[in-house]
Amino acid sequence: MKKMKVFSLVAIMFIVSTFTLFAGVKIDKFKVAGNCDMCKTRIEKAALAVEGVSNATWSPKTKVMVVMFDEKKTNAHKIQMAIAKVGHDTEMHKAEDEDYNKLQGCCRYDRSGTKTKTKGHEGHEYSGCTRSQMNTGSGSCCDKK
Repeated sequence: MKKMKVFSLVAIMFIVSTFTLFAGVKIDKFKVAGNCDMCKTRIEKAALAVEGVSNATWSPKTKVMVVMFDEKKTNAHKIQMAIAKVGHDTEMHKAEDEDYNKLQGCCRYDRSGTKTKTKGHEGHEYSGCTRSQMNTGSGSCCDKK
């Protein structure tokens, strides 16, 4: 009888700890512009540098990034901002021209028609904005919805 109580207690502790471990974990997918394996390394490294990101995988073929992160520590916005900072456009953030121009020739993807959308401050939708335009809410890219 005593062994049964101990076993039950251990089983309950295991279930609770497993639930707690995965409680804040989120998996998200989004598009990231890029071309090659050098892009893959740079994009994944930028995502993994964000505190709370435990896994990041980008496919040069599909241009899809899959990230696993702790929602208590970060979010998709911060991850995509870090990726844009190393020169790659994402669904939420367009890389600054200065960051894009630092990419090697084989990594420079076609930016024509690249639009990013982020719902932001006071009902504005930022479409195709740079980070500085989004931060100030200025520029023709800021359309009141």
